[in-house]
Amino acid sequence: MNGNFDAIRQVLAKNGSIVVTVGPKPTVDEMGAALALYLSLRDSGKDVSVVSPQEVLVEVSNLVGVDQVRKSYQGGRSGDLTVSFPYQEGEIDKISYTLEKGHLNIIVKASAMGLSFSEKDVLFRRSADTPSVIFTVGVAKLSDLTPIFNLDSIKNTTIINIDNNADNQGFGEVVLVNPQASSLSEEVANLILGLDLRLDVDSSQNLLSGLSFATNNFSNPRTSALAFEMAAIMMRNGAKRGQRTKDRQAFIQRPSQQQNPNISQNSSQNQNPNNRGNITREYQKENKDDEAPPGDWLAPKIFKGSTNVE
Repeated sequence: MNGNFDAIRQVLAKNGSIVVTVGPKPTVDEMGAALALYLSLRDSGKDVSVVSPQEVLVEVSNLVGVDQVRKSYQGGRSGDLTVSFPYQEGEIDKISYTLEKGHLNIIVKASAMGLSFSEKDVLFRRSADTPSVIFTVGVAKLSDLTPIFNLDSIKNTTIINIDNNADNQGFGEVVLVNPQASSLSEEVANLILGLDLRLDVDSSQNLLSGLSFATNNFSNPRTSALAFEMAAIMMRNGAKRGQRTKDRQAFIQRPSQQQNPNISQNSSQNQNPNNRGNITREYQKENKDDEAPPGDWLAPKIFKGSTNVE
C-alpha cells in the first residue's frame, strides 16, 4: 500500500490536471468518497475537477461540493478558452482588447452595419485537454469511462483505480481495489491521510456520510476495522454522525428521542376523567372485533397476593 501511495505522490507532484470520476448511478458512498477526494485535492492546490457520467441523484444532494459535479470533462487550467459568436461579413470593424483591474476585455467594434448578435449569443468553450491523472471511484471497468473520455485519448494518462468490488477488472497504473473494504469512503479516507492531503470538515462529513450509508449506519456485520478507525478520525475532525432512513434515500441527523411525540398528550388525557369517552372510542378503533370494552376497564384494579411459601 505504501508503494502505491508513493507512486501517487510522484504523479501528483507533476501538477497536471486531475479528474475524479465515478461510475454509472453512483451511491452516497461512491459520490461521498469522490467529492471528499476532489475537495481535498482542490484545497491542496491541485487543478482538479469531478465528473459523473449521469445526472446527480437526489439522494446525494446533501453532500458538500455536489454542485461542482459535471457530466463531461471540460479541460483543466491548461485548456484554451474560446469565445465564439455569430458573424456576418462586414458587420465587425475590428477586434481589440484592454486590461482593466485584472480583467481582460475583448472589444468587438461594430461597423456601420451594426452587430446582428447580442450577449446571449456569445458562447464560451474550453478545450478538452487530456488530464494527466484520473482517479476512478467505484468504476468496475474501463469502458464505463466512455461517456466521459475517448479511451484512445487517455492512453498516456495515469489512472488510479479505487474500488471495493470483487468484479473490478483491475485496470489502471495504480490499483487500489480491496474487496474486504466495507466502503469506498474508508478507502479514500485512508488514501487522503496517507498522501497528507488537506482534510477539512466538509471532506470529513462526506466521508462519514458515505461510510454510514455503505455500512447501514455501522450495523452491517461486514463493517471493517478500517471503517471504524476512519469514522473516528472523521468525527474528531468535526463530522457528525447521523442515521439513514429506512429507504436510504436521505441522510438525517439522529433525533435525541425516538419516542412517540403523542405519549405525553395521551398521559394527560388518561388523567382527565372527561377524556374517558375518547379513550373508549380509541379502544374500539384498535379492537379487531369492534367490541365495546368492559364497563370497568378504566376502573382501578386491586390484586391480592399471598406470602405463603409451600
